[in-house]
Amino acid sequence: MARYGAMFGPDYTFLGVPMCDIDDESTWADAQAVVIGAPFDGGTSNRAGARFGPRAIRAACYLGFDGSRPSMALRTDGLLDLAVVDMGDVEMYSGDIAKSLDALEQVVTKVATAGKIPVVLGGDHSIALPDVTGCARAVGWGRVSVVHFDAHADTGDMEFGALLGHGQPMRRLIESGAARGDRFLQIGLRGYWPGPETLGWMAGQGMRSYEMTEVVHRGLDEVLTEAFTIATDECDGVFLSVDVDVVDPGMAPGTGTPEPGGFTSRQLLDAVRRICLELPVVGLDVVEVSPDQDHADVTAMLGSRVVLEALSAIARKRAVEAGTMPPFDPAQPLLDGR
Repeated sequence: MARYGAMFGPDYTFLGVPMCDIDDESTWADAQAVVIGAPFDGGTSNRAGARFGPRAIRAACYLGFDGSRPSMALRTDGLLDLAVVDMGDVEMYSGDIAKSLDALEQVVTKVATAGKIPVVLGGDHSIALPDVTGCARAVGWGRVSVVHFDAHADTGDMEFGALLGHGQPMRRLIESGAARGDRFLQIGLRGYWPGPETLGWMAGQGMRSYEMTEVVHRGLDEVLTEAFTIATDECDGVFLSVDVDVVDPGMAPGTGTPEPGGFTSRQLLDAVRRICLELPVVGLDVVEVSPDQDHADVTAMLGSRVVLEALSAIARKRAVEAGTMPPFDPAQPLLDGR
């Protein structure tokens, strides 16, 4: 099979990184991270449009598409330091959710088994099921914890007569054993769903969910520190799943199920940076970017920056471990001419 390419619109890569052919491993053998497009919104329960998310995230930048993005804060270039490549979009037909998710799982498994970090651009959140499952097949069944940023728990059981959808992937992951309920950390929940029955199921699985009231009261740093302790206990890797609706819709309007009262963009980027600096991240996805609901590309830009922040931080973490850079100091000035 040839390189997938783009399902919708022009065929370009994430910020200009090199293309690769998923079936020709020589084209991604030297990469440490592989971008995978998952243009699927057949699991949405409200507004569709996330199938165009991968295209929007790849394109959202005002700088040149030269495959390089040096981070001022982290002093790394995540795209170059990790030799990031982009395989294009997995072919996902919205009319067949089972077939689409299976196709994505095969690709994620292949990338993760090769020791690369799959960076999946969604797509609605139903893709988290194959994303985490693929990493678990590579790292170890039940050995991958999940750090999940979202306004919604996504732990529903049956929705519109279906077991698969963007409101159910976390329940399916726990039921399958791919991820443990007591190593599942959810941050940013708020609003009016799910109800008591689903919350009871979650409690029975040992899930730890940080609703926004708790995050605001305790502070994000304290919440993250506690979550990190749980995520690294008896697990060999961490999967980071970011639904852009964790951010307040005033800052991220381009999403299908907006819920007021969320994170600021700055809070999300800071959290992603900490996670990728401190935890053994083996895969990540950014989901629910719906460009048709967006304004001035601000949500697509946020999705792009979440990916860049993660890659830059992973590059810094690996440089520290290799002894080529000191541990990151957030108080370090960029320039000090005194």
